[in-house]
Amino acid sequence: MRTDEFNYHLPQELIAQKPLDERDKSRMMVLDRENKTIEHRIFYEFPDIIPDNTMVVLNNTKVFPARLYLTKKETGAKIEVFLLKQLDKEAKKWKCMVKPSKRVKKGTILEFENGKRVVVEEKFEEGIHHVIFDFDNPFEEIFKFGKTPLPPYIKREPENNFDPIRYQTVFAEKTGAVAAPTAGFHFTERVLRKLEEKGVPIRKITLYVGLGTFKPVTAETVEEHKMDSEHYEISEEVAKDINNWKEKGGKILAVGTTVVRTLEGCFLKHGEIKGVSDETDIFIYPPYQFKVVDHLLTNFHLPRSTLIMLVSAFAGKGFVFKAYNEAVKEKYRFYSYGDCMFVI
Repeated sequence: MRTDEFNYHLPQELIAQKPLDERDKSRMMVLDRENKTIEHRIFYEFPDIIPDNTMVVLNNTKVFPARLYLTKKETGAKIEVFLLKQLDKEAKKWKCMVKPSKRVKKGTILEFENGKRVVVEEKFEEGIHHVIFDFDNPFEEIFKFGKTPLPPYIKREPENNFDPIRYQTVFAEKTGAVAAPTAGFHFTERVLRKLEEKGVPIRKITLYVGLGTFKPVTAETVEEHKMDSEHYEISEEVAKDINNWKEKGGKILAVGTTVVRTLEGCFLKHGEIKGVSDETDIFIYPPYQFKVVDHLLTNFHLPRSTLIMLVSAFAGKGFVFKAYNEAVKEKYRFYSYGDCMFVI
C-alpha cells in the first residue's frame, strides 16, 4: 500500500495555533460507520450521544517540559535538547534529539543557566543522542528551565502561563510523555461528571507518548515504516474490568489513538488485556482487524501519518477521507489544538 494514498491537502489557516477558550466547545464530527453518515456536533454533547453499554478508556499520561535550551560549554553556542525517553530509574540518562546536531559530539558538555551539566554520551543518526545529567534529581532542572514541547506545526513559542496547562488533559496524572494524548483535550470536569451521572464507566491506562507516534511516514510504502517503541502501563484492576466488560458484550470507547495502540498492542502480545508494564511498537493500518476497541474519539491528523492510517483502518479509508474533505470544507480546526472526530 502506497504512503501517498494517505495524503490530503490542508490549508495552513486550518491548523489550530491555540485551543478554544473552553475545551468542551470544540466541534465534533460524528462518523457512523454502519450507516456511513456524518454529523456535526459540539463536544459537550458527547455524553448524550455515546452508545449504550460503552466503557470509556482514557490515557492519563502527563506531558513534561521536554524541550531544553542549553549552552555548549566550550563555545557558548545555544543547543536545543528535546528529551524523548528516560533510560534509567534516576532520570539521569535520556534518549533525545539535539539541534544543531553537527555542533555536538561524544563527550560534549552542555550547561543549564545555573551551570549544571549535561554530557553527550553517545551520538547516533538522525540527530538522536544519549545524554547524561551529571547531577542528582534532574527533573528539578527540567521543570525549572524546560519548555512545553509544542508540535512543530504550531508556529509560535510556548507561553509559560498558558501552554503548560492547555497542552495537557484535565485528567493527566503520570508524568513521562513528550507529546500529549490530544483527543483528551476536549474533556472538562463537567463532561466527565455528566458521563458518571449517566453511569458510563471510565477507566484509565497510561501510554507515555513519544514523538515517533506523530512523525510522517517517509517510506514509499506503508509496510516499510517502523514504529518507535513506547512504554505503557495497565493496572491489574483496569485489565480485569476491561476483559470482564468485553466478555459481557460491552463496548470499549478509546479516547485517542494512544489508547487504541495500548489496548490493541497489549492484546496482540498477551491474548487479553493484561495488568502489565510493557512496551508496544504496534503499527495499525488497513486492513487491521480490531480486537478490543469498538468506538474511537480522535483529533484530525497529519497527512501520511501513522495516526491517519490507524483511523482509516478503524473507519474505512474512503469514509475517513470523505470526512476529512468535509472537515476542510466546513473549516474545522486541525491537529493538536483543533477539533475532534467521534467514530461509532
